[in-house]
Amino acid sequence: MTPQSSFMVLAPIAPPREVELRRLLASMNDAPGRLNANNALLPFGEFDTLHMARFVILDDKTVDDVHIYGLSKPTYPLYLAFVGDLDGDADKFLEELARREPRGLRAIFSCCEGFTPDTHLAGWMKAHRRPAITSYVNWPGRTVRQVREEAALRDALEGYVQRNASALTGLSPREIHATLQRFANTEKSTGRLKLSAESSTPLGWWARNLVHLIGVPLLLLLASPLLIVIPVVFLIRLRRLEKTDPELCPRVAPSYSEELAILEDHDVTNQFTAMGSFKPGIVRRWTAIFALWIVDYGARHVFTHGRLARVRTIHFARWVMLDNKRRLVFLSNYDGSLESYMDDFINKVGFGLNLAFSNGVGYPRTNWLVLDGCKDERKFKEFLRRHQLPTQVWYKAYPGLTAVDLERNARIRRGLESSSMSDQELRDWVALL
Repeated sequence: MTPQSSFMVLAPIAPPREVELRRLLASMNDAPGRLNANNALLPFGEFDTLHMARFVILDDKTVDDVHIYGLSKPTYPLYLAFVGDLDGDADKFLEELARREPRGLRAIFSCCEGFTPDTHLAGWMKAHRRPAITSYVNWPGRTVRQVREEAALRDALEGYVQRNASALTGLSPREIHATLQRFANTEKSTGRLKLSAESSTPLGWWARNLVHLIGVPLLLLLASPLLIVIPVVFLIRLRRLEKTDPELCPRVAPSYSEELAILEDHDVTNQFTAMGSFKPGIVRRWTAIFALWIVDYGARHVFTHGRLARVRTIHFARWVMLDNKRRLVFLSNYDGSLESYMDDFINKVGFGLNLAFSNGVGYPRTNWLVLDGCKDERKFKEFLRRHQLPTQVWYKAYPGLTAVDLERNARIRRGLESSSMSDQELRDWVALL
């Protein structure tokens, strides 16, 4: 298995260069929200291990929301974030990127503070990486190559079925399976189809994952004497805060919604970037850290086969803390419209939304951290849209394919290569086509 990794290169933008930076990023698109994958500045389409990537200016319009706690507006830098999800090691990918596309990257990062013509590009990107406190991969080990090869296989099989519908009529599922196996083998022998074997899992990744799988529960077990008393006091204090925390969910200005909407729905998959500030106080901050730590464990070891709880539409997601853990940025890649994305979470895992986001300033009021909150649909949707940021550049390596498509295509391949399916399994496999 080739494990996936991610990176987030984050740097403050030099204020005099902001307009130039926005112009450069816009030049990578054919139109707002529609990247030219082979643009002259940074042709993402030439990198065959990159699943998804984005450039986004983290221009948080909600920094003044802390006024509802009687706090003055803080001053934060305007950041540029360069984010990617890929197969293999992220540091090696950044080195390759710097080696192959230095001109475009230097043009972009020259608009950031501290970047000069003499800056070592790969070293600078590595030094400016920000780790995620929580990350999610739809299906660890599913590579870009696999996605593309299995999509081509499905297209070839469906094309064969359509061209030979009359000959296949009346055949049993087992006979259809055998016929399609022969066809696929012929296509592979001529080079028209390729189905690469899965790579071996790196020993280091396997060891780290195993240590994490065992280590987190063990750490909680060792800390159990403290966890008997501290959470009780903590939860009592949290509940008092919940009863008095102000909400801030005004209707979003139509002009801002339209600005965001222009960037959406150009493919079956969309990007999402949102950020905001944590509610003041150590209770809220440590509640958020612990909650996201638990979510990360589940995403890493439990929800690894196409579903985050009951939600099947997310390809990749991450939560990153910024500015000494005073702010949080959330980035995801999801299928369908934003409205359906929000409804999916509200209806299926509303408790998870509350767990992950209720410690943010202005979030709809929760009850014992996981209840209520997003159940007030109108307030939650306004809150989320208000914290959403326009993503200037967004890339996806396999347009037109949803996460469900990827899972189905993988099932088609597994079934095609199987020689020991039951009659019911064969009927189910034929139905996939």
